[in-house]
Amino acid sequence: MAGHSKFKNIMHRKGAQDARRAKKFARLTKELQVAARGGTDPSSNPRLRSALSACRAVNMPKDNIERVIKKAEDGESSNLEEIRYEGYAPGGVALIVDALTDNRNRTAAEVRSSFAKYGGNLGETGSVSFMFNNVGQIIYQKNIKSDDEIFDIAIEVGATDVKSDDTNYEIITLVNEFNNVREKLENLLGTPDQADLIWYPENYIQIDDEKKATSNLKLLDKLENCEDVQGVYGNFEINEEIIKKIDL
Repeated sequence: MAGHSKFKNIMHRKGAQDARRAKKFARLTKELQVAARGGTDPSSNPRLRSALSACRAVNMPKDNIERVIKKAEDGESSNLEEIRYEGYAPGGVALIVDALTDNRNRTAAEVRSSFAKYGGNLGETGSVSFMFNNVGQIIYQKNIKSDDEIFDIAIEVGATDVKSDDTNYEIITLVNEFNNVREKLENLLGTPDQADLIWYPENYIQIDDEKKATSNLKLLDKLENCEDVQGVYGNFEINEEIIKKIDL
């Protein structure tokens, strides 16, 4: 996670909760349910197209997807609510937590207790989001094209930036261009490994203290394993040598 490009921190944060296949499917199912409220025809529902693409990327069984769509077509609308929490972790680290829930009180209590358990503080709406930019993030493996080819393709289809590390390309888009860029990239490069709207930090806090690093990682792990949490975003980096010492 460390000794890397900055976006790997975000990938770790979003990817850690997806380690279990069932957990990943559960989160995507919720996103499908919410997306389908806007209509079950992907051609006229960009959010649904994006959700379906994410399902394909993780090989979600077709039956699972069709079941959600069928319920939406039959008028069985989900009562899931989108909620965003903001707060601070140890060391002044800012965190944003996105959730989809059918019980606001349950989710708020779980998120609040997670922050408290590991020395963090849940803040008010807007308390940390000004430190982040809401952007589209599309990830491809490094072996798909050369650096120059990926950069040229990404900019040509409307991306705003391209970053990379040893194994991945990260293509950044404006929020309102995310679906358009993702679809063009899919046509040219195939289904991405990951494609989401995320909160990207404007600046990063370097954590060099092992105790604070441990608390931060345990807090994020706890949040990411909350039933209703869809994504967690933090503005920190941890030295690779410290990470090797931490046992979660």
